[in-house]
Amino acid sequence: MKTTTEKFGVTPHQPSLWTRADALKVRADDPTTTQPLVSADFPTLNNDVFIWDTMPLRDLDGNVTSVDGWSVIFTLTADRHPNDPQYLDEDGNYDILRDWNDRHGRAKMYYWFSRTGKNWEFGGRVMAEGVSPTAREWAGTPILLNDRGEVDLYYTAVTPGATIVKVRGRVVTTEHGVSMVGFEKVKPLFEADGNMYQTEAQNAFWGFRDPWPFRDPKDGKLYMLFEGNVAGERGSHKVGEAEIGDVPPGYEEVGNSRFQTACVGIAVARDADGDDWEMLPPLLTAVGVNDQTERPHFVFQDGKYYLFTISHTFTYADGVTGPDGVYGFVADSLFGPYVPLNGSGLVLGNPSSQPFQTYSHYVMPNGLVTSFIDSVPTDETGTQIRVGGTEAPTVGMKIKGLQTFVVAEYDYGYIPPMLDVTLK
Repeated sequence: MKTTTEKFGVTPHQPSLWTRADALKVRADDPTTTQPLVSADFPTLNNDVFIWDTMPLRDLDGNVTSVDGWSVIFTLTADRHPNDPQYLDEDGNYDILRDWNDRHGRAKMYYWFSRTGKNWEFGGRVMAEGVSPTAREWAGTPILLNDRGEVDLYYTAVTPGATIVKVRGRVVTTEHGVSMVGFEKVKPLFEADGNMYQTEAQNAFWGFRDPWPFRDPKDGKLYMLFEGNVAGERGSHKVGEAEIGDVPPGYEEVGNSRFQTACVGIAVARDADGDDWEMLPPLLTAVGVNDQTERPHFVFQDGKYYLFTISHTFTYADGVTGPDGVYGFVADSLFGPYVPLNGSGLVLGNPSSQPFQTYSHYVMPNGLVTSFIDSVPTDETGTQIRVGGTEAPTVGMKIKGLQTFVVAEYDYGYIPPMLDVTLK
């Protein structure tokens, strides 16, 4: 009997491991892997909404794509509530931090457009209210399918549950701007299965989200990355010698790190349209190291597969730590084995003086890295902060073999296209 992978002409694989030994090499504030400081006087894209995860329109090869000269980005977005009594303090002042911290519960997918790849104009909701089957619209990927302007938006439908879904619509341009039309029928694709990927029943703190479809440059098949956790009841995982890695004496103790079970998941499409998918074993696991490997995505360069993901300080396991930011791994083939970039996996972290300044980084094939501003200190003690909810300065990064280097900083929200498609 053929295995799942053999049925689809996919080579069976074992997940690569991000080990505790790798994570022990993480060093904050290395200038080659640290995001430049974000000034507290940053501009705000829009004072009526918060934005965070940013998803540039792209093709299945990963190229950031404009249409008729218009760049387009999708963002997780929530209205700001400066006059809502629940977000006013005892003196009647707007508590923006409380409002910001509540944003995930009302996250919706919005779009923006620009002629310059920055200074984004507000487009509005992608889907009308009630189209999405769940309360929250969480991050994913918009794919431009053709020169007719058809777009498949893959995203995560959350609460109840967490389901990878997609909705098809169309981008329409005029000389004055961009509209999104259609996006009326959401198609569920798959959910965590409990065998390879942890379910909510196995762990109330599980993660299953962030679809990133792509065409493999070597075999031409359609695949999808996503964030998950390794299947199994919470607390039942073993952190063995393989997960620990080659640690020095005194670092064998793993504490409660069995609760950290992040993985980068992968699925293969059974059809050309991406309507029918089969989940495969994870590409990468971080059992005993970290509990979140969010927004996984690839850069294909020099015949190699550069796998990037984002993670937090607070999701690290006992005995290891690292900054909020981007972590990366590289392999010569899609199914690995993957090794951590820069020896540790850390590619671009926040500086220790501003540990929460940016998050949700997205590495583009041109070496540019976009993210959003979370919060920036406004005094030397760090006790006073300014909430962001807007685009961060774009960073330029060079990838060279097994290493990465920060080499440039650009304007806020600078996301230039790599190619332009003329619509017919």
